[in-house]
Amino acid sequence: MVRKAVIPAAGLGTRFLPVTKAQPKEMLPIIDTPTIQYVVQEAVDSGIDDILIISGKGKRAIEDHFDRNFELEAKLGNDDDSNLLNEIRHIADMANIHYIRQKELNGLGDAIYQARLHTGDEAFVVLLGDTIIDSVIPVTQQLIDVYNQYRQTIIGVEVVSEEKVSRYGIIGGKKISDSIWEVNELVEKPDVEKSPSNLAIAGRYILTPEIFKAIEQTPPGKNNEIQLTDAMRIMLKRESIYCNIIEGKRYDIGNKLDYLKTVVEFALKRKEFAEEFSEFLKEIVNCIFEDENKK
Repeated sequence: MVRKAVIPAAGLGTRFLPVTKAQPKEMLPIIDTPTIQYVVQEAVDSGIDDILIISGKGKRAIEDHFDRNFELEAKLGNDDDSNLLNEIRHIADMANIHYIRQKELNGLGDAIYQARLHTGDEAFVVLLGDTIIDSVIPVTQQLIDVYNQYRQTIIGVEVVSEEKVSRYGIIGGKKISDSIWEVNELVEKPDVEKSPSNLAIAGRYILTPEIFKAIEQTPPGKNNEIQLTDAMRIMLKRESIYCNIIEGKRYDIGNKLDYLKTVVEFALKRKEFAEEFSEFLKEIVNCIFEDENKK
C-alpha cells in the first residue's frame, strides 16, 4: 500500500526571475491557486494525506500557504464570507504536510534522498512541484493501481512528438499492454535519432526504497548534480521498473511560455469568467489577423 508522497520543491526557479527572487516558483498562481496546491490536491485525491515537501532557502511561503492564518480567518468571519473562509481553512486541512530542506541544490536525486528517513522502507509517490496534470482519475491514483499489480517502481510517462524528445527523460522498453511497458533503458534528453521511444517521463513516480541505495551510488553529473534518472538506471540492474502511459494532460510550469498557456487554458475552464475571457481572446486573435493582413 502506498501511503506517503514526496514533493520536491527546492529549485531556484531561475527561468522565472525576477519574480522568483523572493517567492518560490511552485507558488506561482494559476489564476488564484498556487501551482503546488494542485499537486498536493492530486495526492490527496489519490488517498494520500502524508506528504513531505522538500524545500529550500526562500521557500517559506509554501509552508505559510498550507498553515492556518488566524488573522485572515477572523477577518473573513467578520465579513461573513463563509465560502472563502471555508476555502482558506480547507487549504490548511488538506493533508498532514511535513517539510525538510535540501541544504544544497545538488539535483533531483539528492532532493529525493532527503526523504529517506520519512518514507523508511515503504514505496512512495513522487510528484514534481512544478508540474500539474489535469485528469479525470488522478495520475497518482493511476500509478498506484499499476504499483498494486507489479509491486515495483512505476514511472508515469506521456507520448510526445519526435521534435520534443530531446527536452525530456525518455524510456525504452518492452510493451506489455496498451498503457504499460517494462523499462530497460532510461535516457536523459536524447537526440531524436538516438531516442529509444517517444515516451517521456511526466514528473510522477512511485519509487521503492531501493532508490536510496541507488542514489548513494550515483555519481554527480552535469553541474555536479545527482540526477534521479541516473539513479533509476542503477536500479534497473537490481529490480524491474515499469512505466504507465498516463491519462491526462500535463502542464509544465517550468518555463514562462508553458506557464502562460496553462493560465489561459485553466481560465477557460472557470465558469465564472470563461465566456467573457473567451470573447476577449477572440478579440485579441482578430486584432492579430488584422495586423498581419495589413502588412
